[in-house]
Amino acid sequence: MIAYRAMLDVPRELALYLSRLLHAERRRRGTRKNSRALTCFRHAVLGLRWFRQNTDVPALARDHGISRATGYRYLDEVVIVLAEQAPDLHEALQRAKDEGTAYVILDGKVFSADRCSEKTLSVKGEPIDLWYSGKAREHGGNIQALCAPDGFPWWVSDVEPGSLHDLTVAREHVLGALYWAASHLDLPTLADGGYDGAGIGVHTPVKQPADGQVLDVDTRTRNALLRGLRCLGERGFALLTGRWRSLRHLTANPSKIGDIVKAALVLTHFEHGKIA
Repeated sequence: MIAYRAMLDVPRELALYLSRLLHAERRRRGTRKNSRALTCFRHAVLGLRWFRQNTDVPALARDHGISRATGYRYLDEVVIVLAEQAPDLHEALQRAKDEGTAYVILDGKVFSADRCSEKTLSVKGEPIDLWYSGKAREHGGNIQALCAPDGFPWWVSDVEPGSLHDLTVAREHVLGALYWAASHLDLPTLADGGYDGAGIGVHTPVKQPADGQVLDVDTRTRNALLRGLRCLGERGFALLTGRWRSLRHLTANPSKIGDIVKAALVLTHFEHGKIA
């Protein structure tokens, strides 16, 4: 074994914020003082190391002097307490309106994962892997997100299997609130062609007619402007996966992907001053 020193490139204030959440959770559970193997601060560091560096959990447990099982349990606690702080959908939309935002951007991403052997039936009645995405050509979970016009992520949805289309997942988790935002907050949504037919207030490019007819110049100009504004929404997921390396490929149970991404969103909001 070779010992070495390392630095974790996250603000100390973020570790203190997370340790306060963990302390509150221990009090809620009635955990006795000095009965845990790690203090709240060291517990927070363990979780932040996993999010930032994607360090193997057994290695994290070894570094912190705890068992492998305890390491997994402590990491789950970090994910849960952070995910509980994630903004509610209507809260995020109201905040966007209050900040004078002209529109929000809807986008979806399949987060790569393994341990996805569950089967289901396709629309043709054929057996397929529930968590396999034909679009991404890998197993994973589908997450929807709302972003600011500059691409900063405001909200992320719960996870759905990767075999589901973006529009199907959006109907389940976000479209109802977007209709409300369009009618009550005058806050429209921009989305790509995959959300065609989403409904009122969700603007998507007009597709090329199947008969080969060319779109008129006004429609082509609208499509170009819409794509130019919407493309910044790609920054939202890039910001999350670029900063928190654990999101690039998840080895946890795929049903946990939603909470993990929500936890990463809360960490990002804190670092950008969105959380006091």
